[in-house]
Amino acid sequence: MKSTSARRVALTIALATALTGVAACTSSGGSDAGGKQDDGKAAGRGTTRVSPIAALRSAEQSTDKADSARIEATTVMGSMMSLKSEGALAWSDGLNGTLTLTYTGGTVADTMRKQLGTTSMEARYLPDAYYAKMGEKFAEQAGGKHWIRYAYDDLEKLAGSSGAYLKDQMQNTTPNQSVKLLLASGDVKKAGEETVRGVHTTHYSGTVEVADLAAKNSSLSASQLAALKKQLEQAGVTTETIDIWVDDQDLLVKKVEKGETATGELTQTAYYSDYGVKVSAQVPPAGDTEDFRALLRKQGGTTS
Repeated sequence: MKSTSARRVALTIALATALTGVAACTSSGGSDAGGKQDDGKAAGRGTTRVSPIAALRSAEQSTDKADSARIEATTVMGSMMSLKSEGALAWSDGLNGTLTLTYTGGTVADTMRKQLGTTSMEARYLPDAYYAKMGEKFAEQAGGKHWIRYAYDDLEKLAGSSGAYLKDQMQNTTPNQSVKLLLASGDVKKAGEETVRGVHTTHYSGTVEVADLAAKNSSLSASQLAALKKQLEQAGVTTETIDIWVDDQDLLVKKVEKGETATGELTQTAYYSDYGVKVSAQVPPAGDTEDFRALLRKQGGTTS
C-alpha cells in the first residue's frame, strides 16, 4: 500500500462515528421523516400523571423495556460536522442494529470527501464489536477490504479510560438515557402537550448543570448520577438543555439536546418510532473485514 492517508482518516473518523452514531440512540439528532408509533413490546399504561418526575420515570421504564426502535437523527457540532443517522437499533442484550451515517457538512465531511471519496458509511453494532463500512478508496488501500472491525475489549485495552467509555456506551445504550439526564436535572417541568408527526405527546424540559449533577434531588440512584456525570465530563459538556416528547404509551417520540462541549456548540435531535421492530445485524464477511488493531499496527500503533 503506497499511501496511509485514507487508512488513517478511516480509522479516526470511523471511531468518532461509532460514538456519534450511538448518540442517535442515546442523545443525538433526527431528520423529519415520518414514522408511525407502534405499541410494540411496550404498550404503556396511559395513566394520569401525578408529576413530571413520575411521568418521566414511567417513560424511562417503558422505553427501556421496548427493546428496539427505528431512529432518525441529526447532530450538528459547530463548524466541525453535521451528521444524519437513520436505521434501527435493539438494546435488550447489548447494542444490536444497523445505521446509515451521512456527514452532510462541516470539516469532517470535507475531509472524508477528499480522503475517502465518500461522506457516508454503514455502521453495524453488535454486542461485542462495531463495524464501519468505508468507501472504495479505503478498500484500495486495505487489500480490497471494505469494513473495519472495532472489538470493544480492544478499544478499552488500547485507549484506556476513553476506550472504556466508548465500550460502555456501545454495550449499554438505550434511548432512555436522555430521559435519565432530564430526571437528573432536578428541575424538570411540563412544557405542554403537542402533536409530533401525528402523535399526541407531552413535552418535558429541563437543564442539566454537570457540576451540580450529583447533588440534584432526583429519583436516580447515586451510581446512576455518578455515571451520567462522568459521561458528560468526558465529552467536555458543562451544561445541557434537554427537551423530550413522550406519547400516551409512555414511549419517547422525540428528543432535543443542546449544549457546549470541548469541541464547540452541540445540537442533537432524534425521532423514535416503531418500538419493538425486529432488528437483525449480521457480522460482515471475514474476507472483507480489516481488524482495527491490525490497521493500528500498520499506522505505527496509534491514531490521533
